[in-house]
Amino acid sequence: MKHLYILLILFITQLTFAQKSFVITNVTIHVGNGEVIENGAIGVKNGKISEVGPSAKVGKGYDQSIDGKGQHVYPGFIAPNTQLGLVEMESVRATTDFREVGNFNPNIRSIIAYNTDSEIIPTIRSNGVLIAQVTPQGGSIPGQSSIMHLEGFNYEDAQLKADHCIHLNWPSRYSFGGWWAEPGETNLNKNYSRDVEGIKLFFDAALSYSQNAKPEIQNMRFEAMRGLFDKSKKLFVHTDDAQSMLEAFELLKNYKTDLVYVGAAESFRITDFLKENNIPVILGNVHALPRYEHDDIDLPYRIPAILQQKGVKFALSMEGSWQQRNIMFQAGHAVGYGLTKEQALAAVTMNSAEILGIGDRVGSLQVGKDATFIVSKGDALDMRTSVISDAYIQGRQVSLNDKQKDLYKKFMDKFGFKEVKG
Repeated sequence: MKHLYILLILFITQLTFAQKSFVITNVTIHVGNGEVIENGAIGVKNGKISEVGPSAKVGKGYDQSIDGKGQHVYPGFIAPNTQLGLVEMESVRATTDFREVGNFNPNIRSIIAYNTDSEIIPTIRSNGVLIAQVTPQGGSIPGQSSIMHLEGFNYEDAQLKADHCIHLNWPSRYSFGGWWAEPGETNLNKNYSRDVEGIKLFFDAALSYSQNAKPEIQNMRFEAMRGLFDKSKKLFVHTDDAQSMLEAFELLKNYKTDLVYVGAAESFRITDFLKENNIPVILGNVHALPRYEHDDIDLPYRIPAILQQKGVKFALSMEGSWQQRNIMFQAGHAVGYGLTKEQALAAVTMNSAEILGIGDRVGSLQVGKDATFIVSKGDALDMRTSVISDAYIQGRQVSLNDKQKDLYKKFMDKFGFKEVKG
């Protein structure tokens, strides 16, 4: 009798929290793969996209029908290579948790430090970023990143894909003096060869260890590296200059790992090599000065279009935490330098998802994928028109409120100012 009572309670609980199906009509749907559906509709059942198409053709039978009133629907934006959720105030050491002591730490898992209660996360989510690759820093191998939904009670609820790759900080061949506004001298790194040899020795030892299925003594660092050699994990190599990318490939090809270059400021110089070897790129902040004095001042802005024209798969990223709120505007800026709007959208949605290995679930608005998307009153890649009105993660509507909006309302009310509507 007791067991029947428990089953009844569980059944009632399931019914209570079961997601309602819904359809949003009369919207412009930006699929993420280059396709745009005017006057379209998107249906959601059980947290998945059930239908996408013209409003006139999308079926009935949904619990709720929502009139989108001419708004735009986009896949949720994705922020790769970020410390979002690992740092709250960068200048306060007690609120940062993205770095461990030591040079080789592939066993470090960023996911267990991810703080779902961060005040920064809602400010990012309210701009349409719904997924982030939470990445550790420090040393040659800082650890493993995980992909998180930007909503959840704890890190277990928020995770989309845990420990999906290992990060390698390739040593810099040069040291740059001065500061960003007044670059100083550029000098060769005297320890470069020694640092590369250290990486090789570590990978050799890890590969040898992985060939023993049941070692007598477990080494946690080498255990974490197994996934690279059986290709269940990717290797994200952080480097900017073209020569380092070529040298990293020459060394790492011996271990048959799946490579992704992160940062890759000079990837435009080796596009044929990247295309030939099918190596994708996650570009760092393209809102930057060129690396060399003889480069065109707008070269960083044009790199996405160069990669697009050469057929190199790429995504856009912004390092840090709170900076992710502007990643979609960085994509929009690239439209002015050679990308189409839908190509720019793919750089922060579908391309990111495919590079991160989650393209089967998110990144584009297609039947069967997670219903993780945003609704915007205007062009979401343009800061002048982007006003996110609704956001959904796996079919659940999530809050777009944040601390900054609360403060805005608080002081508008205090001084009797009229609120500015978006």
